[in-house]
Amino acid sequence: MLTKALLWLVAVFLVTVPLGGWAVGRLRAWGIAKRIRSDEPDSHQVKWGTPTMGGLYLMGVLTLGCLILWAAGVRGAWPPLVATLAFAALGAFDDVQGLRDHEGVGWLVRGKFAAQWLLALGVAVVLYLNEPAHFGAAASGAGFGLLDVVWIVLAMLYLVGMANAVNITDGMDGLAGGTCSAAYGALAVIFLAEGQTGWGLFALTVVGALLGYLWHNSHPAAVMMGDTGSQALGAGLAALAALSGRWLLVPLIGLVFVIEALAVMIQVGYFKHTRRRYGEGKRVFRMAPIHYHFELGGWSEVQVTTRFVLVGVAAALVGVALALGGVAW
Repeated sequence: MLTKALLWLVAVFLVTVPLGGWAVGRLRAWGIAKRIRSDEPDSHQVKWGTPTMGGLYLMGVLTLGCLILWAAGVRGAWPPLVATLAFAALGAFDDVQGLRDHEGVGWLVRGKFAAQWLLALGVAVVLYLNEPAHFGAAASGAGFGLLDVVWIVLAMLYLVGMANAVNITDGMDGLAGGTCSAAYGALAVIFLAEGQTGWGLFALTVVGALLGYLWHNSHPAAVMMGDTGSQALGAGLAALAALSGRWLLVPLIGLVFVIEALAVMIQVGYFKHTRRRYGEGKRVFRMAPIHYHFELGGWSEVQVTTRFVLVGVAAALVGVALALGGVAW
């Protein structure tokens, strides 16, 4: 099984690389180009006009891969695919809003969050009905109970939280793609080792597609995934956490995403607190998300990306070691 799984990973990669070249050309021809926000570092303004919404072809490869797996008799890949594609559609809408705005701001946060929570409810119910590791009454055949409601709410929290965390991380060439590759790769190893073939092959398909995407997203990037890709990838991680019941494992292997999200919350919270108390907002970091803090501190974009990905790989390896070592999550 391991040999076939690795060959499958390579096959997905080999399909994604040339498809990515074609997709970049199409996105450029259609004028789907990144608008760099004025509050981003000045060094990023040169990225204005880079094709974006590369998540469209990522989702295309992932969907095709899952259909092939389905035809081969692998059934477990479709529930996380539903979660991924649902948030990809939401992210695509956000990307389109950003393209219409000259400043690239896009969808207002309040409306975006409301839509995410509503979508997360529907996705969580779908996940609940398909092979979930319930810890409520339904697991024992006693009907739908309070703990089942808790399961759905927790799944919603993970879906919205991880979708936004990966979205926040997607701010530098190769950063989100590299860290997501490490996280999904770790889950693939764990699931395949435990005999969860469907989830494992789904995760491997994501890794193969991401490696092919990174071929074109390496600095200087020829394409960016946009919210279409980043929200989808975060939702996919959350779906795998919910389905497998590994609620604590996914935040560990996705440590970079957690740090990025926490840094933004700290920055915003501290700024609002000091503005109310002192009349002037103060900041903890030079800029949030935190990858910009290090860039403004003197690290190059390539250094920030490389070091963050290394941290992500290390966290993923720790997660694999603990999971395969029998630690309960």
